Amino acid sequence: MEYAVTTDRLTRVFGNFTAVDQLTLQIKPGEIYGFLGPNGSGKTTAIRMLCGILEPTSGTATVLGYDLSRETEQIKRRIGYMSQKFSLYDDLTAAENLGFYAGLYNTPSRERKSRVQEMLDMAGLIGREDELVANLSGGWKQRLALGCAIISRPAIVFLDEPTSGVSPTSRRRFFNIISRLASEGTTVMVTTHFMDEAEYCNKIAFISSGRLMAVDTPDNLKQNVLAGCLVELDLPNVMDQMESIEQLPYVKECSVHGLLLHVLLEDESSLGALEDYTGVPAKPIIPSLEDVFIALANKN
Repeated sequence: MEYAVTTDRLTRVFGNFTAVDQLTLQIKPGEIYGFLGPNGSGKTTAIRMLCGILEPTSGTATVLGYDLSRETEQIKRRIGYMSQKFSLYDDLTAAENLGFYAGLYNTPSRERKSRVQEMLDMAGLIGREDELVANLSGGWKQRLALGCAIISRPAIVFLDEPTSGVSPTSRRRFFNIISRLASEGTTVMVTTHFMDEAEYCNKIAFISSGRLMAVDTPDNLKQNVLAGCLVELDLPNVMDQMESIEQLPYVKECSVHGLLLHVLLEDESSLGALEDYTGVPAKPIIPSLEDVFIALANKN
């Protein structure tokens, strides 16, 4: 199978609002495919269509070779899905939650005990398997929810904002687990608005207002989207000065990053002119995915 997921002009309309607008994607088996965009950009709607939860308004798609419009039940039996709300039962223990999902996904009964133990180990919950989920921290709940989603060994797992509300340490540990899953052949499609998480992805699709803005590897996006010379300025009252800097003829765009201003110049020859104007050094920097994201959102 060349592609685990394909979509061709996949569209979902709610009344007069187009949530996903002619989305065309190709995801290879074993890829970690990042789906990035601001809240309300259409990421969750796209995921729900690919899981067979929402019916597309128009367009076509296949998941694991099955047609999305005609074979949704076959798709549902072969995928894993984890939402940002962690679909766990607080009044059950960690082991009981895993056992429930093993049954829900029709994991063979002879394998259930070993699979539950394997997922407890993956989530770092050995010794806490009999603890009620209500008493677990956000990071443990997150990894347990992932275990519930993959207990049946799905060929592809859809993760919708899986790291919302957990600590940076838990987020890093979670993506280490995701990387291990992909290395073992599982296809992972993950939505996020954390740019540091996107660095773990083999491919990234940027979506804004339901439309696909760009698709490529993280490195290629950083090299190709921002044509020009990106510099960093450490200015006092950065917000007050941003508007005037944006008006300079050799400045393509500006964005605030913490206390610093990132300025995209036409080319390096404008460095001196910018330093003369601002009175501070202009330090050339390598674009980050956040710079890429802001540039694509501005184009939209």
